[in-house]
Amino acid sequence: MSVLLEVKNLKKYFKHSTGMLHAVDDISFTLEEGKTLGVVGESGCGKTTLGRTVLHLIPPTDGQIFFNGEDVSRPSKKKLDDMRDDMQIIFQDPYSSLNPRMSVSETILEPLKLQKKYTKPEMLEETMRLMETVGLAERFANSYPHELDGGRRQRIGVARALALKPKFIVCDEPVSALDVSIQAQIINLLLDLQEDRKLAYIFVTHDLSVVKYISDDIMVMYLGQMVEKAPSDELFQKPMHPYTQALLSAIPVPDIDNKKERIIMQGEITSPINPKPGCRFYDRCRFASDECQEPQILEEPLPNHFVACCKNGKI
Repeated sequence: MSVLLEVKNLKKYFKHSTGMLHAVDDISFTLEEGKTLGVVGESGCGKTTLGRTVLHLIPPTDGQIFFNGEDVSRPSKKKLDDMRDDMQIIFQDPYSSLNPRMSVSETILEPLKLQKKYTKPEMLEETMRLMETVGLAERFANSYPHELDGGRRQRIGVARALALKPKFIVCDEPVSALDVSIQAQIINLLLDLQEDRKLAYIFVTHDLSVVKYISDDIMVMYLGQMVEKAPSDELFQKPMHPYTQALLSAIPVPDIDNKKERIIMQGEITSPINPKPGCRFYDRCRFASDECQEPQILEEPLPNHFVACCKNGKI
């Protein structure tokens, strides 16, 4: 598989009255064609900001983004318009992300209209084809978002993202607002589409069970930084960073005779505004020591398993 997306030292800071908020701070990774990178962490850790910065929905503060080997870190308006064909997003809320005044067919047809490559009959034909692809019956073509349930609304979002035949999609918590049974349907739809179209995903979520099912690799973020990244199965079998271990300990086990030790994180969360050098998990880590107050370097103690912890998993 060839590398489709490469991100180097990406940063996104926001101005705040008391300094700079480090939403995404020096993150690097690669994503191959047809693969899924899961991104997990607590609310506010920068997951969504990372995905939107990669797509240039918000401009990066610093760092480089390469797509298909081409540097797209600071694209011109024309280049950015061309990139939209290959890079799309599925939003979290399947209701607020849809225009309530546009019908299902109008919503899916809109990207095709903006692209200006199709005749009107071709656009209508492609819209019906997209509806069939994502499992939306033709009878819903003239329905409006408020007339549909959450699962069907999200299928509209998926169809809209597919309209321009992208190679890469950021899935921003696409199932968090759905019932469990509907979640499974949408996840399986995304997997089928990935297999058919060789799509690459960044899958942002806080649901660890979902991310294990869909991801090839998983990145764990904490306060804007990557603290661990590894293949999905390995991360669950051998988590090395104390934060990752605490997250995985919170996954419920459906067996009353096999109780898992829950790691309770205590202490104050470090402010993301002008954070001090050193591990940002220091104040909540049960293994914290003086050396943790030094800048943490992302190292590779095992093949393709990266961790930013001075203990290197020896805890």
